[in-house]
Amino acid sequence: MTPAQQQLVDTVLERFGAKAVTTDAQEIAPWESDWRGRYHGSAPALLSPGSTAEVAEIIRLAGELGVKIVPQGGNTGMVGGATPSEDGSALLLSTRRMNTIRSIDPVGNVAVVEAGVILANFHNAALEQGRRFPLTLGAKGSATIGGLVSTNAGGTQVLRFGNMRHLVAGLEAVLPDGSIYEGLTPLKKDNRGYDLTQLLIGAEGTIGIVTAATLQLHPAILERAAAWVGVASPEDALRMLRLMEARTNTIESFEIIPGEILRHVLDHIPGTRSPLAGEHAWHVLIESVATEAGAEPPAALLGQLLEPVFESGLAEDAVISSSEAQVEAFWHIRDSISEAERALGPAMQHDISVPVDKMPRFMIEAAEAAERRFPGVTATGFGHLGDGNVHFHVRAPAGVDRDSWYAGDGKAVSRFVYDMVVAEGGSISAEHGIGQMKRDELVRLSPPQRIAALKAIKMALDPRGILNPGKLVVLAPEADNP
Repeated sequence: MTPAQQQLVDTVLERFGAKAVTTDAQEIAPWESDWRGRYHGSAPALLSPGSTAEVAEIIRLAGELGVKIVPQGGNTGMVGGATPSEDGSALLLSTRRMNTIRSIDPVGNVAVVEAGVILANFHNAALEQGRRFPLTLGAKGSATIGGLVSTNAGGTQVLRFGNMRHLVAGLEAVLPDGSIYEGLTPLKKDNRGYDLTQLLIGAEGTIGIVTAATLQLHPAILERAAAWVGVASPEDALRMLRLMEARTNTIESFEIIPGEILRHVLDHIPGTRSPLAGEHAWHVLIESVATEAGAEPPAALLGQLLEPVFESGLAEDAVISSSEAQVEAFWHIRDSISEAERALGPAMQHDISVPVDKMPRFMIEAAEAAERRFPGVTATGFGHLGDGNVHFHVRAPAGVDRDSWYAGDGKAVSRFVYDMVVAEGGSISAEHGIGQMKRDELVRLSPPQRIAALKAIKMALDPRGILNPGKLVVLAPEADNP
């Protein structure tokens, strides 16, 4: 620990007590690696403030001392955005002690939630008030609100409700100088120039630490149903979605899964079984909900929606859930894909988006191109077809060494995939962020003006590079090393 780091740690310990400081290496270790195990760092101390005021004081002192801080929530990110560097030059700051739901207003449909609140806990609290927060993802049992805001998280309900950005009505955050941005009031209209709330969303903790958020709520689900449909191609799947959207606005999720991926799940995840009897090249999971008394039951609605789909020849077979348990069984298959894929060995996993109408063709052609370019790999895409975001995975040839493949051909694979994405006018990060994993590719594939603007914003708000160094955007060396 450097003298400046030690001074900061001692001051935090003196002012805020033992709960706010951890220096035991074993206790810190779980938070020094990312969720995927791809990035590993070192932090001499973990600071755990219990309030926004404590965060502000820590950041003010860090700025004065030149101590760098890596903010961290549930540590469920996918791009190494909350992992410290290996040299121990930064301290971790956890928001997990800030776990109070300050208020839930079921009439105004908003809630004020602190950064350390776990998503699943917030879901449950909202349901107790007859409301729901319509953002969910596989890591909901660990992911925290502050991290979800800072990465502009997506999930399986983006089709209807949008990313986190669309669900945030206000923010409270600590800026790099230790001042507090107080923007929790959920104003419908506010034209006072630059929108700092929106700027902080998706900024990955590089220009401010989110300490609380005002989040939009929606009526709780009274009933839901899901359909599992076998189709011949992603193109048929998208046409099916367009037919359904023309008749209803109750479709919340529309997930596409290749037959090959389904087989991997069935082979590696105990208790799963195929919803359909036959083999199909592609599968689609569709969920519809009812939130008002007297609304048409979702299962009946799905049956009606599928009739013209079969008449048009877009579906090969389908089953509609007959119980909540069956809905959960369908989603268990979808949510287990990442676990099943890990059992197959190393893979380069790409969270990408292209314009929705281009995605069906892209999924087929990009997979074929990657397999031609890198013999022995297998490439598949799955995920949120309806919003143009799929997880495009390229698995290594059998028997390769994990680390050497990641460092060699794996990097070349990602470069190849990202080039194809950009050629289609897409994004190399649809919902996981940039972190440290995609930072260099962001620079390589972005117009210089975009990178210049990102650096200008970072320099204006954090000229000493205190917050989350090495993530998203890197300042010039003289600015990044005070």
